Amino acid sequence: MTLEYRVNDWDTLRMEYGQPHRELEPPANEIAVVDAALEFLRGHGVIPHTEYDHAKFLAHRQAVRDLFEIPWTAISPRVQRLLYALNAIRAPKRMLAAGVFCGNTFISNAGAGVGPGASYAPDDLVGVEIKPDEAERAERNVRRIDPTGVARVLAADAVEVARDYPHPIDLLYLDASSPDARGKGIYLEICQAAMDKLAPDALVLAHNSVNGGAQVQHYLDFARDPANFRVSVNVVLDREGVEVTAR
Repeated sequence: MTLEYRVNDWDTLRMEYGQPHRELEPPANEIAVVDAALEFLRGHGVIPHTEYDHAKFLAHRQAVRDLFEIPWTAISPRVQRLLYALNAIRAPKRMLAAGVFCGNTFISNAGAGVGPGASYAPDDLVGVEIKPDEAERAERNVRRIDPTGVARVLAADAVEVARDYPHPIDLLYLDASSPDARGKGIYLEICQAAMDKLAPDALVLAHNSVNGGAQVQHYLDFARDPANFRVSVNVVLDREGVEVTAR
């Protein structure tokens, strides 16, 4: 049986891809939706608690609004908050994000560790983007928020980076798309390449768990197999969905 947290308006919340900072609902509603998702995850043993600093999240959101060049994004404000909260709760010393485009999804994760939204001290937060021009833009964006270089973006193949990463990975974020017919099916290859690096209590977050369709199904089957992971939950806050998986 698939574990799932799905809000009633998941299919009617309209994300304007070209307006990344547009408010889609009253802030109190956004907070309530994400808090309920976090409580569901806590109740199923995915995360140990649900606490994160709301003021620091808002500081992070404002910095992204002021400093990032974002041509478009599918990351809704709800999911931005969810990714930030999960990273703030898990506090990964090392995080690997695959497929970061302009860096917005990457910083939604990394922003809990660097910049004005930082709530813990990480060692290495790595974003990977296979398109060199987009990786360059993402790196420029990230440097405006994190001058330290703890958060950084590489122009590389995520499968290779995951395979060769020399340290334990505390959180893996999947949002890559292969240019060939595999598309989002590349999630499975990236995750398998990282399996021997994943920390015993690692989290794996996979975007597009709903709208990725058949391309992501093999990954979802792998993530939901108790032989591979302890628990996996499909968190459906909008039309995209995020699979949240715990080692």
